[in-house]
Amino acid sequence: MRALRLAVLSILATAAMLSGQTPPQQVLVKAGRLVDGRSQQVQTNVGILIEGERIKAVGPLAQIQGQAAGARVIDLSQMTVLPGLIDAHTHLLLQGDITSQEYEDQLLKQSTPYRAILAARNARIALEHGFTAIRDLETEGAMYADVDVKLAINNGEIPGPRVFASTRAMAPTGMYPITTANWELELPHGVQPVDGVDNARLAVRQQVQHGADWIKYYSDRRYYFTPDSVLRSWVNFTDAEAKAIVDEAHRIGRPVAAHAIGSDGIAAALRAGVNSIEHGDGLTDSLMDVMVRNNVYWVPTVTVGAHVVARGGVWVALVNLERKAFGRALRHGVKIVMGTDVGGFPWTEINQAKEFEYYVQYGMTPMQAIQSGTSVAAALLGQEQNFGTIAPGLYADIIAVAGDPTRDITELQRVKFVMKGGAVYLSQ
Repeated sequence: MRALRLAVLSILATAAMLSGQTPPQQVLVKAGRLVDGRSQQVQTNVGILIEGERIKAVGPLAQIQGQAAGARVIDLSQMTVLPGLIDAHTHLLLQGDITSQEYEDQLLKQSTPYRAILAARNARIALEHGFTAIRDLETEGAMYADVDVKLAINNGEIPGPRVFASTRAMAPTGMYPITTANWELELPHGVQPVDGVDNARLAVRQQVQHGADWIKYYSDRRYYFTPDSVLRSWVNFTDAEAKAIVDEAHRIGRPVAAHAIGSDGIAAALRAGVNSIEHGDGLTDSLMDVMVRNNVYWVPTVTVGAHVVARGGVWVALVNLERKAFGRALRHGVKIVMGTDVGGFPWTEINQAKEFEYYVQYGMTPMQAIQSGTSVAAALLGQEQNFGTIAPGLYADIIAVAGDPTRDITELQRVKFVMKGGAVYLSQ
């Protein structure tokens, strides 16, 4: 049988050479410790055989070496190897906006081409920090530039993660910056203004036409507490409008993310049928039950909350509330996905992997935190067959750290090796 297999491989290789194609180079990664993104156990002395962009085999090193004759060897035997990380809430086209003035300066004083150049830099930063996939949740006035960055990455023009773009996002007229009392001025819009059911469907179609992988809308604004300590909010869209956004997106094969911070906004988004709740500080037990029942994911974006707490006001209470909600959500079985809202804080100042540290502080085990940014995030993106774990058939999106992140989660902030699709982008 082995002789027959070798003969078949030889015939295939010869056929490939005659057709002008070279068989893909095989790479053997020697992993001292492996966290595969799915199992609860850390494996030791593992071999990962890569052929082209994808993983061909994973198993005990001695066994995999027997299949890897002639393969190029990458020795990570002193390191912990993990799947590439996934940040499910980013803003490539933002550079930090802790104040409204910082936000307005970007939209008013920076051209979209200039912002796209910075976005390309941000994509490289994300990749070098070990994030091989991101979901970019709107361009904040830069139209469809996230799709341009995605195309440049896919075409090999710039280094960066796999980008799942949502383009412009949506909010009703007058309910998202930049707004002004001077009615003679038409200022740039941070989102696509949408009013009415028909326009909601039209906006979804327009964004998908221009490359949106996801649809995002703003479910609420203006957050306040009532005497019962529940975080309330003003809901942006009517139920009919929000349902039209979600129904149209689902009809044409696009999932929907909703910015929803207060309990009213979260409830409205869940009534509409969204796929993920972003931020979600005001989650109540009953809303968590709805999320579990309807398989809705929560992306808490703790890092940005910790960053903007400097604003004072209601934000201090929001951060404390979210920490309590996080622990309750774990007990309820809510699917929590790693997302940072980077861009809301500067890409150049805080490593996105800081989010994992907060999750452990808030009650996750290190392994749960790792999976929130690998296999669970991949499930949210509908990409379980492509990435999120280290397994045969999936893309060779692989990172490595020197220590053991299941003991010290901060190791993920010190990534030493990054591979995406079989190509090495960082090796220290």
